[in-house]
Amino acid sequence: MEFEVKVPILGFDELKKVRLEKIDDLFMKLLNVESDYPSFMLVNPYALRSYEFNLPAAAKVLLSVEKDSQLLILNTMILQEPIENSTINFIAPLIFNFSNHFMGQVVLDSTRYPEFGLTDPIS
Repeated sequence: MEFEVKVPILGFDELKKVRLEKIDDLFMKLLNVESDYPSFMLVNPYALRSYEFNLPAAAKVLLSVEKDSQLLILNTMILQEPIENSTINFIAPLIFNFSNHFMGQVVLDSTRYPEFGLTDPIS
């Protein structure tokens, strides 16, 4: 499924359209529609831990989030071998709004969410 990037992924401001591909219930892949680069491995955080946060108001506006919007929250992952050495960015989740096909990355306030790290081990 394709999404328009409304809130840029950090370091990838040129990325405007992406395609989300499901691998299984835990992993997904995010691909640039316009090029082979970049691509990201994503993980379902809810399959790994308790994960709750309040979506910042600015992100709600930019992603046109309504009360009945169908959202999917995923996190970027740095894949390592063995997979137990992989790390996940829990502090900057990717938000996918299936209701309008908008997506973006939000950076959570680390003082409000000290339990979420930038490179938390998957194990």
